[in-house]
Amino acid sequence: MSYLQLDLQYFSQEKTEQATPKKRRESRTKGQVAKSGDVNTAIILLLVFLFLWMIGPYMFDIMLKIYIISFRDFIHYDVTTENTQQVMSSLSIQAAQIVAPILLVAMVSGVAANYLQIGFLFSTDPLLMKLERINPLQGFKRIYSMRAIVELIKSILKISLVGFVTFLVLWMNREKLILLSHATVEQALMIIGKLTIQMGLAASVLLIFLAILDYMYQKFDFEKSIRMSKQDLKDEYKKMEGDPLIKSRIKEKQRQMAMQRMMQEVPKADVIITNPTHYAIALKYDDDKMDAPIVVAKGVDYIALKIREIAKHNDIFTIENRPLARSLYDQTEIGDMVPESLFKAVAEVLAYVYRLKKLV
Repeated sequence: MSYLQLDLQYFSQEKTEQATPKKRRESRTKGQVAKSGDVNTAIILLLVFLFLWMIGPYMFDIMLKIYIISFRDFIHYDVTTENTQQVMSSLSIQAAQIVAPILLVAMVSGVAANYLQIGFLFSTDPLLMKLERINPLQGFKRIYSMRAIVELIKSILKISLVGFVTFLVLWMNREKLILLSHATVEQALMIIGKLTIQMGLAASVLLIFLAILDYMYQKFDFEKSIRMSKQDLKDEYKKMEGDPLIKSRIKEKQRQMAMQRMMQEVPKADVIITNPTHYAIALKYDDDKMDAPIVVAKGVDYIALKIREIAKHNDIFTIENRPLARSLYDQTEIGDMVPESLFKAVAEVLAYVYRLKKLV
C-alpha cells in the first residue's frame, strides 16, 4: 500500500478567507477599491443628455445665432488680422456658452459617480512608479487573463447593445430623416437635436443597467482579490497583538522593573513579617498620613529572601508570624492597606516593633 504525502502548508496559503477590516483599510489606503468605470460613463452620459434636453432651446438659439451671424456678417469681412481676431473671439465666446455648461455637468457627474461608489478617497499610491507595470511577462498575463476576457466580452456587449438601441431610435424616426432634406435649417437643427438626445438617453438608460451588473462583478472580483490565507490571518494577528516572544520579553522587563521599584520601598518599611523562610511582607505605617498600615513589598521564596536581606542591611525589624504572614500575602497586594480583619494582629506587631525601637 502506498501513501500520498500532502504538504499542509500549501493549503494554508490558499486565499479562502474573507479580508479583515485591517486588510480592507490598507487596500483602500492604496487606492484598491471596488469600482466600475461603466458606472461613471453611464451616469455622466445620462446627466449630460438630461441637461441637454433641459437647455436645448437655449443652445438652439445660440447655434442659430452663430449660423446667422456667420453667413450674414462674417462672410462679408475682408481677410485681415484684425477681422480674423474679431471673428475668432466672437465665435469662441458663443461656443463657450454652449460647451462650458456641458463640461461642468460632466465634471460634477464624474465626481458624484465616484463618490457614490467609493466615497471620499485620495491616494497617490496608484501614481507611484512600479517596475512590475513595465514587466513584459506581467503585461502578457494581464492581456490574456480572465479579467481581460471579461472586459472584452463587456466591450463587445456594450457596443452591440448601444448600436442596436441607437439604430432602433433612428428606425422609429426614419420618416423624419427622409424628409430632412426638405426642411429648413431651423427645422433640421431641431430634428437632429431631438434625435441626438433621444439616442443619448436611450443609450444611457441601457448603460445604467449594464453598469449595475458590472459593479456587482467588480465587487465580487475585488472581494476575491483581497482574500487572505489562514497564514495571512495569523501573521496579521501577530502584528496586531505582537509577537509572543517579544510580548513575553516585555512582560519580563516590566516584572523586573516592578520588582526593582518594590525593593526600593523595602528600606522605608517599619517591619518585615515572615513565615519565616517562605513568605515575607513589608509593612509601613504613618499615623499622620495613613488610615491603616500599607503593604510596600511582598514575596515568596527567593523574593522573600531578597526582602529579608535588604531589611537586614537597612536595620529593619523582622518579625516571624506564620499565620499573619500567610494571611497578608493572600489577602493583599502591593500598595493595599491591611484588611480590617488583620488590624489587631498587625497593631500588636507594630506596637512590639515600636517598643523595640525605643529600647534600641
